[in-house]
This record gives sequence, C-alpha cells and structure tokens, in this order.
Amino acid sequence: MVVAASLVLAAGAVAGVLAALDHGRAPDEAGPPGVSAPHRPAPLPAVPSTSAPATAESASPSPSPSARRTLSSTPPRRTEKQRERITTRAAGRLYRHPDSRVLDWVRSHSGDPRHAVIASRIAEQPAAVWFADYSPETLTARVAAVTSGAAALGRVPVVVPYAVPGRDCGGHSQGGAPDLDAYDAWIDRFAAGLGSGEVIVVLEPDSIAQAACLSAGDRADRFASLARSGRVLKSANPRARVYFDAGHSGWNASGTQAAWLRQAGAASPASSDGIFSNVSNFHSTADEVAYDRRVLDALGGPESLGAVIDTSRNGNGAPPDGQWCDPAGRKLGRAPTLTTGEARIDAYLWVKLPGESDGCKGRPGTFTASYAYDLASS
Repeated sequence: MVVAASLVLAAGAVAGVLAALDHGRAPDEAGPPGVSAPHRPAPLPAVPSTSAPATAESASPSPSPSARRTLSSTPPRRTEKQRERITTRAAGRLYRHPDSRVLDWVRSHSGDPRHAVIASRIAEQPAAVWFADYSPETLTARVAAVTSGAAALGRVPVVVPYAVPGRDCGGHSQGGAPDLDAYDAWIDRFAAGLGSGEVIVVLEPDSIAQAACLSAGDRADRFASLARSGRVLKSANPRARVYFDAGHSGWNASGTQAAWLRQAGAASPASSDGIFSNVSNFHSTADEVAYDRRVLDALGGPESLGAVIDTSRNGNGAPPDGQWCDPAGRKLGRAPTLTTGEARIDAYLWVKLPGESDGCKGRPGTFTASYAYDLASS
C-alpha cells in the first residue's frame, strides 16, 4: 500500500504547536490571537499498489550518484543479541508547549460541556512543535524559545523541521525552502536554536517514504541533504536525538524503506538515532512496533538506533476502508511517553495534535472541538 504525504499548511512566523488562522474562524475552531504557526493535517488517502505488501522485504534500487554530495558507507549490521537490547534513551519527561490550539480552545471555552474531556485527555498531554514555514530570519529564535522553555522545566521537547524542497511532491502540502542550498542554510539556523538540553527531532515527515515521486538524481540529492541535516543537528547539540522518516506499516515494504533510509544517513550515528513512523496516521501501535523493528533490522547500523511512533490518533487502528480525512470511529492512542517497555522503541509521541482537522470536520489544520471530543470520548 502506498500512501502519499500528510497535508501541512505552513503559515505565519511564530513557532508553536499547531496554531490556526483567526480570520473567519468558526465557533467550534480555535487558534491563538494575532499569530499563526505551522501545522500539519492528516495524510492523503491510501492508493492501491501492485507492489509487495509492507511486510515483505524488498530493496529499492539505489539512486544514481549525486554530483552535489556523497554519502558515507553503511555501518555493520547488529547481532541478534544487540538488536534485542533496550538501550538508554532520552531521560526525563516530555514537554507540553504552552502555545497550542487546543490550549487556546480550553482557555476560552470553560463553559463548554466538552471542556473537561478535551482539557484532561488532550490539552494536558505533551505534543510536538512544528516548524513548517520557511522563515529563516526568525527560525533560530523560534526554535530556541521552545527548547529553552523545555529546559527551564527539565522537560524534553519534540520539534519537527518540515521545510524540505519539493515537500509533498507538489501536492496539498507543497512548499518549504526554494532549493536544497537554501534548505541546508535553514537547517543550520534550526540547529542553532536547539540549545544544550535533551530534545527529540522528528526530521522531515514524508521526506523519505514519499521519495518515489523524485527522479533518481533528485532523490539522491535530497537524501544527501537529510544526512547532512542529521549531522548538523547532532553536532549543534550532542544531546539531540534525531529520527528519520520511515513512513508507516501500511506504506512501503520494510526493505524498500530501509534502503532509502540508509541512503539518507539514518544508519549512521553521526546523523541519526533511528526512525519515526505513523506521523499523522492511524495504524495501531502493535503494527508499528513490528514494522519499525523490521525496518531497523534491514537498516543495520549501531545497536543504539531505535524508533519513535506517533500514537496520537491510533487507538482504534487504521480505518478498513482507507479513509484518511477525519475518519469516524478513531480514538486517542497511547499517551506520549519516553518509557515504552519495548525493545528498540524509544518513545510514543503525539506528533499530530488530536483534534486538528484534516479538512472534513473543520478547516484543514484548525483545532475542531467536535472532532477532538469524538477522539477523546471514544
């Protein structure tokens, strides 16, 4: 099953968790007054494919050598004993950023009968902060505001750089930096705001899993740029944990995904701490755990590589009909945590904020209380 990229509408210059545009907002929608920030609705519909299922192991053809950059060699594979070992991950507790659409709604709707459920089950949970707008002049300060706020509380923030050129293959979430040189400079500015505390970086959702839309040369250039990004981020803050895009269990075969990840530097500890999956999607945690382990097995690399999984809306698994736009019958997944109890699974995260509409229950990217309530009360 091949699934296209998740929709992201990049707007505004202030970083925060998924802020909305205020103009013409419906009573059931929420966004912070006066500012807007990057946000990410859900993935596009699944498209039937004649390729091997996601459980099969297959290797994608290597892209042609890039004239722009070269990648390092592949590290040795782990032994079975090493693969089963649970290694030390980020410590402490995850950070809840104080500027988010759900918090704005909670603060301004204390009398709403849905308030208690949304406040306790969604608003109190830590979620990722997205940086989806190409605004390099303010980027470092915006990232630093998040990481310093987390450090002051002794918490671990989750940040999502989302500005790679050719984002979403020119689809609904198109945008990002004008070219890879500009993107490299943007990542340099992003890295400068990471500070020195623990931070989790979910690097460019869909940038690898959706790479089939690129020519071999463009794919190689993108992968080289992503490998560079990982090195820059980890060099700027050695305590940063950087994870690369593995799509999800209903998308590419694990061997195909691992081959692309390897080309993008995800097997190198200089660039990577592992992979992430299920961002903005609905596949069950059990399916993602099994899939991520297969990808890590195929990827190789040091025993320290692990995976993080977006569990924000996967409590009932993926809809059987492939529906992607605010599908009915979904519910919240496992709460965000850095302690999963699962070998090689570093964290369960809420990368997609529950209640942010995909465009059917509200305007794309806005926090829609009716949708949030349905997820939280299912």
